[in-house]
Amino acid sequence: MWRMGVSRGRPPDETLLAGLTTSDPELAVAFVRRFQRTVFGVALAVLGDPQLAEDVAQQTFERAWRHAQVYDPRRGSVRAWLTAIAHNLAIDVARARRASPVASEDLDALLGIVTETPERRALADDSAERVRRAVAALPQEQARALVMAGIYGMTAREVAAAEDVPLGTAKTRIRTGTLKVRALLEAEERR
Repeated sequence: MWRMGVSRGRPPDETLLAGLTTSDPELAVAFVRRFQRTVFGVALAVLGDPQLAEDVAQQTFERAWRHAQVYDPRRGSVRAWLTAIAHNLAIDVARARRASPVASEDLDALLGIVTETPERRALADDSAERVRRAVAALPQEQARALVMAGIYGMTAREVAAAEDVPLGTAKTRIRTGTLKVRALLEAEERR
């Protein structure tokens, strides 16, 4: 780390990320160690399977290494960027293995995962925290529909079947929830 002019203390996240682009092994190891629990926690919260979460964590760090040069600090912190990668990869894995629909009684627990988990703590200092609060402010039926569609990638038809409501009702809940979340986020930005 001395080669980059960084002390052996706690280098900034951006320095560690830059170390990935320069193939500095010390910085790369420090980067993984700093974020491994957070990345694994996000993947585990979405997937609920430690083995799959490990695979997603590995893929997350590989993707970060391949795309480190496109990171833009104006769009969020390194932690937010990395957890977004982990979250998106975990959703892709969950969609790919979605063989059985989510049980209605389990959905409330899934809403808890979105609002009160290690994932929340990992994303708390960034825009995802604002989204979490906005989703939590929605009426329960809209929040459930939005979570099923947005996080678990269910279609409106699948949401309708899972909630035992007409297709039009499911579409309305997803759309209304999306518009309310957007309005809440825009109102918060104006403050």
